[in-house]
Amino acid sequence: MSSTPDIPAEEAALAKLREEIDEMKQKSEEELVSPLPSAVAEEEPTPGPTDAIGSEKWESDDTSS
Repeated sequence: MSSTPDIPAEEAALAKLREEIDEMKQKSEEELVSPLPSAVAEEEPTPGPTDAIGSEKWESDDTSS
């Protein structure tokens, strides 16, 4: 007495696997290899503008003369 394979269940499992493969195809290779956790991406600070190097105005302290 051999059991017959459950064809509809296998087809459903293959369909689910195909969906997962299709989702992975939409992602870039970099994202698949080194994914950025969503929590990190959400909390990543936005960089603000800064002064160019050498443009700071330093007060001269002429107490050494």
